[in-house]
Amino acid sequence: MTQNPHVSDSYWLQTAPGGAPHPALEDDLDVDVAVIGGGIAGLCTAWELARAGRSVAVLEAGRIAASVTGHTTAKVTALHSLIYDKLRRTRGPEGARLYARSQTEAIERAAEIVDELGIDCDWETRSAYTYVCDAHRVEEVRAEAAAAKEAGLPALFVTETRLPYPVAGAVRVTGQAQFHPRKFLLALAEDLVRRGGRIFEQTTVHGLDEGEPCRVSTGTGATVTARDVVVATHYPIFDRALLFTRLSPRRELVVAGTVDAGRDPDGMYITPDENTRSVRTTPYGEDGGKRLLVITGEHFTPGTGDTRERFARLSAWAREHFPGVELTHAWATQDNDPTDTVPMVGPLHPGARHTYVATGFAGWGMSGGMMAGRLLARQITGEECAWSELYDPRRLRTAVREAPSFLKTQAEVARHFVGDRLRPAPPVDSLPPGEGALVRVGGERLAVYRDEAGALHAVSSRCTHLGCLVNFNAAERAWECPCHGSRFDTDGKVIQGPATRPLERRDI
Repeated sequence: MTQNPHVSDSYWLQTAPGGAPHPALEDDLDVDVAVIGGGIAGLCTAWELARAGRSVAVLEAGRIAASVTGHTTAKVTALHSLIYDKLRRTRGPEGARLYARSQTEAIERAAEIVDELGIDCDWETRSAYTYVCDAHRVEEVRAEAAAAKEAGLPALFVTETRLPYPVAGAVRVTGQAQFHPRKFLLALAEDLVRRGGRIFEQTTVHGLDEGEPCRVSTGTGATVTARDVVVATHYPIFDRALLFTRLSPRRELVVAGTVDAGRDPDGMYITPDENTRSVRTTPYGEDGGKRLLVITGEHFTPGTGDTRERFARLSAWAREHFPGVELTHAWATQDNDPTDTVPMVGPLHPGARHTYVATGFAGWGMSGGMMAGRLLARQITGEECAWSELYDPRRLRTAVREAPSFLKTQAEVARHFVGDRLRPAPPVDSLPPGEGALVRVGGERLAVYRDEAGALHAVSSRCTHLGCLVNFNAAERAWECPCHGSRFDTDGKVIQGPATRPLERRDI
């Protein structure tokens, strides 16, 4: 069997590297709105606000549209696996209708932006499918089709698709879309700057003073003063709202490879079977004879299990179900699942007056991020929005319904916080090149990585977010926190939050 493709940057990052980087923030700045985070939610919010006449600054710790948004599957759809039947039961028919309407309007807004700005981002209209191959789950899909149709989507239960293998049943929703997320967002960022917006990269935010005005302190030493602040860092970097107790991080793997254009399954597909499988294609090459098949699945909690085995399973599934596919790319993405299903977009906490948050998109950040941009812009500019209450992070009426998921999430965090400290530690000398492990050195448990040249890289094993112990992801060569999903490179530098400070270096 052909070896798995080497884990590297996503196809989206490789094919849209971007132009000159934006500068880091060096001097104090005064704006109407500071947006923390340069992914799809942050950039869409900033663009909508700039369009409304507000002065805006985007603060991004790395490069814009390069973190979670740069590794997405990039489906722009309102069909989010099996959600509408659950929403109908937990939020009522009106809640399900508001969810469908808000997500559909987000898709329409994205299409308007593509046309208005003339963005070449491989935008394609496609039908979206949620399917099952297990006949025992067909009734779930039938119920989902009925709930999605009742919510206002053009949904239909079908048993035939363009996939090269049979399905037991599927929900089909027409009029959805897919695109190249980097090309879209880099063009949006250019237009944001043309409208007077400011973008600062390599600018880590460390503090937030919620006064009037608010003040945001950064790792460069500069301060941004703003009337309003939006925290759009995927997983909130500030814990004052305790949103981390209502979010669970989920990592998924992606493999991609070329197929003949005639074998395009002509749709966007997802199934909860087999630990999730998601399928779509995107244009590839200039002659139109090939498509890039993008397959996602094998979701897991960061820092748990063998990621290399998971990549092997996903690659084997791709070759079995799409014979002849030549796998060329492999990467991973990360999402946050809210305990009550619905994203949290709105005021940061019950006492917030000028601070807002966007998080918990559960793998559907493309439509969710665009929805969040419109919703937050309306709230900041004082406009009414019909679905503000649905997404409000301060919602309390769902507290009882989300209690089982909440307790399960916290039990898992507690298990890692205590149990990971009891695991036996291997000796340093046993580490082969390219591997990492938690070892005891002088009474302290350290995270130690041995590079290919044999040199050891040692850092503190305590995540700088809330103190859980990190674990090593050998496929991606990163330290990951299983409690809240923070990720660090082998020298301790933050790759992904909510942590904002690196793991401390240690000498051994």
